[in-house]
Amino acid sequence: MKIMSIDYGDARTGIAFCDKKEILASPYGVIEEKYQPKLIEKLLDIIEKEKPEKLVIGLPRNMDGSYGYRCDECRALGEELKKRIDLTIDFEDERLTTVMAHSALSTNNVRGEKRKKVVDAVSAVMILQSYIERNK
Repeated sequence: MKIMSIDYGDARTGIAFCDKKEILASPYGVIEEKYQPKLIEKLLDIIEKEKPEKLVIGLPRNMDGSYGYRCDECRALGEELKKRIDLTIDFEDERLTTVMAHSALSTNNVRGEKRKKVVDAVSAVMILQSYIERNK
């Protein structure tokens, strides 16, 4: 099944997709939008174009496993999307995905502005790959 993942951030939101066999997640891009209603419209445009069968939204839990303010924001994004689309929306723990994304980009010598533009998409890949592996 084609799955879309969302790494929702304050300023940038990363998007990734997996193949229909759910083997490999790949980056799709980054949406630079702070205003949630506009972000939702942009996400809906991608959903209409790419036709995923499920959405996975990263849930940034605290290191002790508790839920904080950002988790509430991510769940609210999921609720707003659910009002507009008929897709299953799951949430995946995304602790340390941004740190891992920065590490992967450093290993590949991606720095500066280029890193800033892709790190959220790489984080979305890590969220989706984790979700795929956990649900095998």
